[in-house]
Amino acid sequence: MATEKTFAIVKPDAVEKNHIGAILALIEKNGLKIRALRMMHMSRPIAEGFYHVHKARPFFGELVEFMTRGPCVVMVLEGENAIAKWRELMGATDPAKAAEGTVRKLYGANVGENATHGSDGPDTAKFEIGWFFPGYDV
Repeated sequence: MATEKTFAIVKPDAVEKNHIGAILALIEKNGLKIRALRMMHMSRPIAEGFYHVHKARPFFGELVEFMTRGPCVVMVLEGENAIAKWRELMGATDPAKAAEGTVRKLYGANVGENATHGSDGPDTAKFEIGWFFPGYDV
């Protein structure tokens, strides 16, 4: 299996609750390498562009408000089967349905405030990494 890269976000809710270090430790403990990382406060245009695929959905406005309310941590992760590995480590979107020991079970509050984001496939990872790390070699 080839090494691949994926994109991840520690969302504002987890940053507000000081869970950055614990989430980064879980990432490393589970064999993923952090290749790029920065803390930022998303502007409305950045959040709207990043989540453009959800623009027609009823939760779009609420999602943009949430993602712009405070700082988040954006990063590139790398490892064997990194996309699937990170998605498994994140857990189900709804923390109440997430497996024990996953990031969302440990640090998420609900479907809207679920601590993390991760790319769902190679094309999405390439777009998302490029959105926040222009010129980064995916």
